[in-house]
Amino acid sequence: MTWEVLSTIGTIAFAVSGAIVAMEEEYDILGVYILGIVTAFGGGAIRNLFIGVPVSALWEQGMMFQIALLAITTVFLFPNNLLKHWRRWGNFFDSIGLAAFAIQGALYASDMNHPLSAVIVAAVLTGSGGGIVRDLLAGRKPLVLRSEIYAVWAILAGLAIGIGIVNSSLELYILFVLTTALRVMSYLFKWRLPNRNIRATQ
Repeated sequence: MTWEVLSTIGTIAFAVSGAIVAMEEEYDILGVYILGIVTAFGGGAIRNLFIGVPVSALWEQGMMFQIALLAITTVFLFPNNLLKHWRRWGNFFDSIGLAAFAIQGALYASDMNHPLSAVIVAAVLTGSGGGIVRDLLAGRKPLVLRSEIYAVWAILAGLAIGIGIVNSSLELYILFVLTTALRVMSYLFKWRLPNRNIRATQ
């Protein structure tokens, strides 16, 4: 049940996020659907490649595709005045998708008895893979590569599951809320990882 709930939440959140980005970039209706679907399922496809699951397994998620299409259609039909605050809502849905899919990816790898490193990689790829593909197709710098803290939260979620700190359904939901909240706070308060600029100063 927890798996299905997280999959549904992540699918809706990333489908909405992809659709909003597409409309922000003034894509036509086909572009909106393509970007929404790619964002919702891109992370899972990349994860499957890395942990040895056939990519074709994604096609078994018929219900999730229907949910994604419904979410994209709903967003496309929303009045413009509800969608003009892109940064607020786009980042919020992206944070939800990151948390839900990072936990789902970690659970997926853990259930296959992969080592801790693979669990963490699955969490990061599932949580951020769709967003990376979305941003690249939209001609944007991927969120995961920006100085704002992003993939770190997926790493921590994967670590918590991989070492067995989080086990029960309640603990997984708490981890989901916590991961989402940390990602939201990181862009609201501009928390950043250390970085260096090696470009020559003028």
